[in-house]
Amino acid sequence: MKKVIVTGGLGFIGSNLIKILLKKKYFVINIDKVSYSSNFYNVKKFSNNRNYKFFKIDINNDKKILKIFKRYKPNAIFNLAAETHVDRSIDGPESFIKSNILGVFKLLQAFRKFVERNKNSLLIHISTDEVYGDVLTGRSKEEDAYKPSSPYAASKASSDHLVYSYIRTFKIPAIITNCSNNYGPRQHPEKLIPKLIYNIFNNKSLPIYGKGENSREWIYVDDHCEALVKILEKGKVGNFYNIGSNINLNNIKISKLLIKVAKSKFKIGKNVNIKFVKDRPGHDVRYALNSNKLIKKLKWKPKINILNGLGMTFDWYLRNPGYYLSLKKKDMTARLGNKIK
Repeated sequence: MKKVIVTGGLGFIGSNLIKILLKKKYFVINIDKVSYSSNFYNVKKFSNNRNYKFFKIDINNDKKILKIFKRYKPNAIFNLAAETHVDRSIDGPESFIKSNILGVFKLLQAFRKFVERNKNSLLIHISTDEVYGDVLTGRSKEEDAYKPSSPYAASKASSDHLVYSYIRTFKIPAIITNCSNNYGPRQHPEKLIPKLIYNIFNNKSLPIYGKGENSREWIYVDDHCEALVKILEKGKVGNFYNIGSNINLNNIKISKLLIKVAKSKFKIGKNVNIKFVKDRPGHDVRYALNSNKLIKKLKWKPKINILNGLGMTFDWYLRNPGYYLSLKKKDMTARLGNKIK
């Protein structure tokens, strides 16, 4: 049985990836420092699986990370440990530098030592489309320049550069992926879609930045995770792979689709209306990825269309009221990124 480490596995994408890896008969070791966005609710369905192990470790602790590497000798490491929310990076950038840059450096140092004797292991570093910055026309390709706009995006861009430098200089076996906006079950409600769902459940207005015209490429989280498994199995060391759906929607459209989904489930409250709020600083207008490399070379393609994906997402939150109860209310309702400190 192949062994895989997932860092940040108590988070949104990480927990969904673990779910899929376990179904595919991988032995999974979850490493997470347990921050505000980590949630044991996300892994409760497989926490007692004999092919699953959890360790509370910060990736900045390279000694403990290396000890886990040597103990389990993983075939691959998926690095999803990161501070992720742009608004939080505006209010307080320091934690993003510590986790997304220094943490990745420490992880690379540990992995570099590990692969000296375990040359068949692979590091897959998961990044974001936000490193490319505003893409007003066309779609970003893997070879395009990075132009990050927020402290979050800049920290992720820095981590990508670090990983690639270790590939070139120290010959570590690693791959870098850049994915578009994910949505689906287990996502923290500081992000747009689960926040809107929470507000619909609670008969609150739906806050949308600016005029709601900011466009994002949306991909259902399981499609992203299936792409990551495909890259594990068939990806080429040293390569970058964009992962996207090729479907762009602005925030107004997403909100209207969610209202449509909600109305098909129950009678929504009278306060569930779109409300425009002050935009955040440096808000990029549009992100869009060209994923042809992944589609053509690795024979992957997304399967879930946006309306079905939103329906499945909405249903999961309906079936899991305990998820919102497991979180601090301020983390669901606080207005972040509204000022610069």
